[in-house]
Amino acid sequence: MKVSIVISVFNEQEVLPLFWDELKLAVNSPINSSHSFQAVFVNDGSIDNSPIILNKIAQESNLATVVHFSRNFGHEAAMLAGIEHSTGDVIICMDSDLQHPPTCITQMIEKHLEDYEIVTMTRDQRADAGIMKRITSWFFYWAINKLTKGQFEPNASDFFLISRRVANAITENYRERTRFIRGIVQTIGFKKTSINYNAPSRAAGNSKYSLTKLFFFSLSAIATFSHIPLRLGLALGLLFGLFSFGIGVYSLIMKFIGHPFSGYTTLVVIMSFGFSLLFIVIGIIGEYIGYIFNEVKNRPIYIVEKVLNEPSVN
Repeated sequence: MKVSIVISVFNEQEVLPLFWDELKLAVNSPINSSHSFQAVFVNDGSIDNSPIILNKIAQESNLATVVHFSRNFGHEAAMLAGIEHSTGDVIICMDSDLQHPPTCITQMIEKHLEDYEIVTMTRDQRADAGIMKRITSWFFYWAINKLTKGQFEPNASDFFLISRRVANAITENYRERTRFIRGIVQTIGFKKTSINYNAPSRAAGNSKYSLTKLFFFSLSAIATFSHIPLRLGLALGLLFGLFSFGIGVYSLIMKFIGHPFSGYTTLVVIMSFGFSLLFIVIGIIGEYIGYIFNEVKNRPIYIVEKVLNEPSVN
């Protein structure tokens, strides 16, 4: 069986040599001797020395395919490109920061040999996760599961194995520009299982995701799987209408009994509250319109500058 390992790389010059050494140890272990391996590195427009290191890796081993993007297209595009350039019977997607331990690869393959077509990796804990990351991660999965009827496994990562059949289904049928591949893998169907693992601290370098980037990534992930936020305007409109009706009835009653209250404060509060809700709803609609705009332009998901050690497809 041939196993393709897809690795997205963006400015990881400090950790790449370490990752390559760990990966070679994992795939060359005696227990994996019956399998052949292909490593597909996707350089997502790195501006440090990562491209030079990847070129050296490609020169060192013809089993390492290196895909260089013309610019940065994002992690999701890099994973998709890696899957499309892989030739294995199964594909394993992982990051190069060693928080997805290569030592787990053997366990993932064993699960696949038990006839599972999807093996997701779920974090039990993350060594470098502070309280803020834990809270935001919990809130993201809580929100997306509330909006999608509980389709997602909390703490699932971009570390997963898929069969060739699942990979073909993803590359042929999920061509939207805004995508959440981790979510697609969990909701596409097929026989699936999960393995728990502990994510160590980054071996070197820094995380490329700030809280701001994570926030907007979370918004796009929710938008690609749920249209319920669009109904928020209707729900809030009904609630605000009932609230306004109640205030109106109360004002009339107080006027008729001779105890009218000052309308200035009430007017300011109602207007401020109403406009806040209005702008929130407009913002949500604007996000969805932005995703539609990106889709109708039909621009490429990624552009490849060059490929090193591109394998021939049998």
